[in-house]
Amino acid sequence: MAGGGEGGEAAPPPKQDELQPHPVKDQLPCVSYCITSPPPWPEAILLGFQHYLVMLGTTVLIPTSLVPQMGGGNEEKAKMIQTLLFVSGLNTLLQSFFGTRLPAVIGASYSYVPTTLSIVLAARYNDILDPQEKFERIMRGIQGALIVASLLQIVVGFSGLWRNVVRLLSPLSAVPLVALAGLGLYELGFPLLAKCIEIGLPEIILLLIFSQYIPHLMRGERNVFHRFSVIFSVIIVWIYAHLLTIGGAYKHAGINTQTSCRTDRAGIINGAPWIRVPYPFQWGTPTFHAGEAFAMMAISFVSLVESTGTYIAVSRFASATPPPPSVLSRGIGWQGVGVLLCGLFGAGNGASVSVENAGLLALTRVGSRRVVQISAGFMIFFSILGKFGAVFASVPAPIVAALYCLFFAYVGAGGLSLLQFCNLNSFRTKFILGFSVFMGLSIPQYFNEFTAFNKYGPVHTRARWFNDMINVPFSSEAFVAGILAFFLDVTLSSKENATRKDRGVIWWDRFMSFKSDTRSEEFYSLPFHLNKYFPSF
Repeated sequence: MAGGGEGGEAAPPPKQDELQPHPVKDQLPCVSYCITSPPPWPEAILLGFQHYLVMLGTTVLIPTSLVPQMGGGNEEKAKMIQTLLFVSGLNTLLQSFFGTRLPAVIGASYSYVPTTLSIVLAARYNDILDPQEKFERIMRGIQGALIVASLLQIVVGFSGLWRNVVRLLSPLSAVPLVALAGLGLYELGFPLLAKCIEIGLPEIILLLIFSQYIPHLMRGERNVFHRFSVIFSVIIVWIYAHLLTIGGAYKHAGINTQTSCRTDRAGIINGAPWIRVPYPFQWGTPTFHAGEAFAMMAISFVSLVESTGTYIAVSRFASATPPPPSVLSRGIGWQGVGVLLCGLFGAGNGASVSVENAGLLALTRVGSRRVVQISAGFMIFFSILGKFGAVFASVPAPIVAALYCLFFAYVGAGGLSLLQFCNLNSFRTKFILGFSVFMGLSIPQYFNEFTAFNKYGPVHTRARWFNDMINVPFSSEAFVAGILAFFLDVTLSSKENATRKDRGVIWWDRFMSFKSDTRSEEFYSLPFHLNKYFPSF
């Protein structure tokens, strides 16, 4: 007897069109507002404030870890956060107007932290007894290294060298780079969230409810909940954390728990002035050390590679076409200008594309350039009004980590989505993809474990700057995976049309030149008719 339920009829065979794979999309559909279509002003302002709130996490966490080791207190920490915010606002405006023109937030970068720490721990500062003098001397040393390191991105970007490299990039080699630009930051997710699980876990649960489940249950309604889910969830959990703090829940807890959970432990509000405008050379004249400058240049190159992957993810979430190589090169040049501003102003950290804000674009489905420019206005405004900005900067780190869990995952998924252009039935594709991703996770794991156990990296010489030039790049998942995938893809390629199709090159060919696709003019052309004087190729 034929199989099937009792007395039931066999299901009808699927139609032929239902058996077809999903069509390839060079622009992401279902985005509410793309790069050139701004939301209404009230909504745009709220979305801009949400971007500001998200980028605050990295802006606060990096100075919080660096300043105490530099000899600074709460006042120096508040000033460093203000400076980072101010410079991030300027860099975001420059990038959105004259760089890639993508809705990318340019903020502090974790890539620069290890090399910055090496400068902080340099032996020449050990004999300085006055904490204030020690802090300023170290900051001037960091400034000098950043100023020199910025020249690498400026030269490589504006000269067009990076344009020639990116032209060899295919969707296949871009997948590991973009995917691990997000997924490679897993250490900043749940491990940081778990430092105060009673705050971090409610935040990630509420974020999922507001952004995913309420819109799923309220189909056809306005997208208020998922579009402003960060504001809703952070405010609720922030109030909850403050009630725990004033209620004495952490009165007898250990110092680490109090630092992670309490809303009054940051010391930023007390240390911040009411009004203060950051200015260049506020810590004094920068000092230069050749070894540290070379080490910072190496990290600048790492940041350059990682940022290229993040720019591609941002373009995807903004429903733009893949950015032409000349646009990416132009963006890297302006990012170098951003690193230069960090050095001149004394921000204590380099500038790079904010991965978390790229993920926020996907969460809100709003990729408008205007929204990010409004967020830059918030950065500058609250960096000058120190006390008000310090209030928002006092959000506990586990709440920020809960946001990271979703945003970094979105960026990782954005990288994996590029596989739609590739032939996954090709063994060459499987090898390059699998090997580069695996080694991109395995090599940094070895370097990080070795460093955690021995307190120094696998490359350990008397020259700390040389150690950083080798150890830090190989500790970056996105850098290792991206470089390895790029090398394998280029060296194992052929001019055969079948191989080009397997790599996805035929889909990206029309975006390799600025004028090959008319949409590039719409998304990436410079304002004020500047393309006449600074043409893209």
